[in-house]
Amino acid sequence: MSFKVVIPARYASVRLPGKPLMDIAGKPMVQHVWERAVESGASDVVIATDDERIAEACKIFKADVCMTSSEHRSGSDRIAEVAASRGWSSEAIIVNLQGDEPCMPPVLLAQVAEDMEQHPAASVTTLSAPITDRAVLFDPHTVKVVTDREGYALYFSRAPIPWHRDEFVEADSNLPTDTGFSRHIGLYAYRSGYLANFVDCQPAPIELAESLEQLRVLWHGGKIHVSEAKEIPGHGVDTREDLTRVTRLFS
Repeated sequence: MSFKVVIPARYASVRLPGKPLMDIAGKPMVQHVWERAVESGASDVVIATDDERIAEACKIFKADVCMTSSEHRSGSDRIAEVAASRGWSSEAIIVNLQGDEPCMPPVLLAQVAEDMEQHPAASVTTLSAPITDRAVLFDPHTVKVVTDREGYALYFSRAPIPWHRDEFVEADSNLPTDTGFSRHIGLYAYRSGYLANFVDCQPAPIELAESLEQLRVLWHGGKIHVSEAKEIPGHGVDTREDLTRVTRLFS
């Protein structure tokens, strides 16, 4: 199976400006992310950025860099530009690996790409992991997903879903054991042709309400297949505290 990985990396992070270039055990974070992608067995690994500082840093470790527009609203837009500029076929499978995921297991990149190959009806494929802790389920920073019996997403939310009408009345109750709860892992695969159409779709009201771009897929009638991750990924880097935690792991 052949697939490509594109790593969107922008300098102007709101919480942590310059994040891709921040040092983790002697390497810029974006290099660690690139190494995870190379280890996945992808046929192409491209770093997509709009910042010359990131591009110059990536050239040092001989990464394939594509300069993209600074006007893009999301990583998906940036990846679509890469696919178009490289002339990738509409059937090419592309994995979107965020530039702040230095601890993403390479096996998951291959898993999400293989899932796309095996589900031709899917517009997008992604991953999930079980939730067994009530605090995680109720944390709005943790995105939850509910699927149908074939593994296709019904909805993603920052709210605890599915909502148990009776059991959740008590604030300290345990999670019901007869229902599986899942958190979303933000790793995506899609075919190049679908991505080109997706970025032209208008943002959906539910997408804007939840601040979850994947809801645009469902709103416009696309299907997202969700598989349980073979491994639990390590921490992403959103804050200075995350950076400290991840640096300790690599050290």
